[in-house]
Amino acid sequence: MDRDTDYIDADGYRANVGIVLMNDERQVFIGGRVGARGWQFPQGGIRRGERPEEALYRELAEEVGLRRGQVEEVARTKTWLRYRLPPQFVRRDSSPLCIGQKQRWYLLKLGTEDSALRFDSTEQPPEFDRWRWVEWWDAVHDVIYFKRRVYSRALHELGEHAFPEGLPAYPAWWRERIGSGSPEPET
Repeated sequence: MDRDTDYIDADGYRANVGIVLMNDERQVFIGGRVGARGWQFPQGGIRRGERPEEALYRELAEEVGLRRGQVEEVARTKTWLRYRLPPQFVRRDSSPLCIGQKQRWYLLKLGTEDSALRFDSTEQPPEFDRWRWVEWWDAVHDVIYFKRRVYSRALHELGEHAFPEGLPAYPAWWRERIGSGSPEPET
């Protein structure tokens, strides 16, 4: 996170875009973080003066090497979705203090071959060192625990566009990891 350029609002939330990249089988891309066990969707901060759509395509290029013409925007969340960082992840010595993220989520459909996915297409250090396609809800299972509810909220809202005939059923592990029913927004 580049605190000099990323926008953190007055409430301490870093503005961010989240990208749900879907293939023709309606599976979603998750990337394995470099040097870590964690998996996540591509995402990144919105810089001061940058529109969310600009951040979307910048982050898409930086993190997975895709350009605007290689994807189709299917949907975006209607509002910002927020999550708070657990206290042990808040960097108390930084200014401004960031307590979490507010994210605008985008559902994109891949319009090219998987071979177009690249992690070395910019001078930035790669975010991911591995990736895979997973079923719609499985990304919620694999992401770090404090992002699970925001992932489930994003997938629930965007899934209405990916699956107009009705969202896939929640998997057996859902109740244990998330609880019953659709996720409620964080207040």
